[in-house]
Amino acid sequence: MKAPTLAALLLLAPAMVVAQQSPDRSRPPSLGPAARLTLPAIEKLKLKNGLDVWLVEAHEVPLVQVNLVVHAGSGDDPESQFGLASLTAAMLDEGAGARNALEIADEVEFLGAELGATSSFDASAVRLNVPKRALEPALSIMADVALRPTFPADELERLREERLTALLQTRDDPAAVAGAAFPRIVYGDAHRYGTIAIGTTATLEAFTPTELSAFHAQKYRPANSTLIVVGDVTAAAVLPLLENAFGNWTADRAAARVAVPAAPGQRTRQVTIVDMPGAEQSAIRVGTVGVARSTPDYFALQVLNTVLGGSFTSRLNQNLREEHGYAYGASSRFDMRLAPGPFVAAANVQTDKTAESLTEMFNELEAIRKPIAGAELSKAKNYLSLGFPGAFETIEDLAARIEELAIYGLPDRYYADYTNAIGAVTATTAQRAAAAHIDPARLAVVVVGDRSRIEAGIRALELGPVRVVSVEDVVP
Repeated sequence: MKAPTLAALLLLAPAMVVAQQSPDRSRPPSLGPAARLTLPAIEKLKLKNGLDVWLVEAHEVPLVQVNLVVHAGSGDDPESQFGLASLTAAMLDEGAGARNALEIADEVEFLGAELGATSSFDASAVRLNVPKRALEPALSIMADVALRPTFPADELERLREERLTALLQTRDDPAAVAGAAFPRIVYGDAHRYGTIAIGTTATLEAFTPTELSAFHAQKYRPANSTLIVVGDVTAAAVLPLLENAFGNWTADRAAARVAVPAAPGQRTRQVTIVDMPGAEQSAIRVGTVGVARSTPDYFALQVLNTVLGGSFTSRLNQNLREEHGYAYGASSRFDMRLAPGPFVAAANVQTDKTAESLTEMFNELEAIRKPIAGAELSKAKNYLSLGFPGAFETIEDLAARIEELAIYGLPDRYYADYTNAIGAVTATTAQRAAAAHIDPARLAVVVVGDRSRIEAGIRALELGPVRVVSVEDVVP
């Protein structure tokens, strides 16, 4: 199988990119490898302009992580401007205040810091990792980037061309095409979740600095943001620095956020072949509209999906990779967002084993609806619980996890109670969740590959109505 291209990595990135980790220099206290996780308390403060500040002290090393979370992301893009939030975030450090992109990069490097901006469907973020001694000047640069970006036209043209090129590269990679095609087929091209976060060729070509600036002015406001600080600081020491950097950030309250509408999902099973003549493999995606992050079935689905396709020893991977050798790997996941995101089972398989791979995937999707045996259930719960502390190894990790609390309105004790909640999942609750959210008779089947070599085998399976589309139809 071919390795993912740059385009594939860009388009198939996780929902929220975590800040770069420096595991040897930023490990907070009390976060060891044991399953029981004891986290420092979150001290919730406010600046004078109303900006929420969530502070966690971690004094083991003289480093500070500062994440500004803005509660606006690709889910907030207007229908005619898909890609606006993503491009706005990408442009923040391309020129801000009195500095251009090179000056920002040079000054950040001189301070020994890391500074970047990103966005997901649910939020945008500016993240700073800095030695404690350089916190004050670094905050000044961060504040310029977050609050006073200049959106220079030449840098916009460069990023525009990079993204347009990425879309073109996507059309040459079956896995990347599948990543773009699956949500488009499940949600439709009018729904925000039906188009990848960076947008389409048409929307990217149309964006102007004025539009990016307007989105920034509308969404990047203190009342619409949370500032997360983790590291070797105290409230008494850091609040004056934060006031100096962010205290003058004032604006009217952001307009009420318009929720992304829930999509109906599949009513019947449907098959779409995306024809890619000469493709060296077939990229299979099977799934439907899943659940929102707020689902009461969250923990049951975490365990269920670990059994199905969430680990190397999951059923899908063992079947398609280890037992049959059809693919290098197979997986599944529930991409939970503020609104119901997709559930998808995925595998990139040998072209001549496309039909056989589909058969085995549906065998597993049927089987997961039956009670999970005790040993397998315990194994999945142990996998999640024992690996959980690894998500808190650095102050970057801890700040990223706190972002999730802010974005999704999770309780402060959420992580402290996580392993107990996983442990409480039973075969009955897992089976109930499977029955509610995985119905093999109502799934979209998307196969990207060489139609001339795979169509007859797929039709012979009689999975449902089959239609054939071009790559251009699904990667606009």
